[in-house]
Amino acid sequence: MASDASSARAGRAQPMPHHAHTSGRTQLAAALMIFGGVMALLEGISAASRDPVFVATRHYVFEFSLVGWGWVHIILGALLIFAGVAVLREALWARYFGVTVAGLGAIANFLWLPYYPWWAMVLIAVNLLVVWALLTGIHHEADASRAV
Repeated sequence: MASDASSARAGRAQPMPHHAHTSGRTQLAAALMIFGGVMALLEGISAASRDPVFVATRHYVFEFSLVGWGWVHIILGALLIFAGVAVLREALWARYFGVTVAGLGAIANFLWLPYYPWWAMVLIAVNLLVVWALLTGIHHEADASRAV
């Protein structure tokens, strides 16, 4: 029996491919996506309920109703949470989806600046850090898989 198992292994022409575990940067990106998604959800719920916390602006080029912006943030928040969980589960498509959604989140928060400036700047920084971590994490994991 032992000889059967060893001969089956010896007959393989190609070794099994090795996939590196996610790097710390990728895990950081996933955690920040989940954090940013929850914050965007809360921000969106607050805006959709017309909370008086938000600043009323005039003559803003990208002016939508506060409720409209609330729904934009609710949808982006849900997508960020979904992408963050998928990245933690090591799905390759989730990296690219996460980069796209985090980039859209940064743009949405840039357009959101007149309504809630300091928090929008924090979420812009978080979203850009997510994009950086996801894009550089791929290279570190590729280097780690070559070394093995």
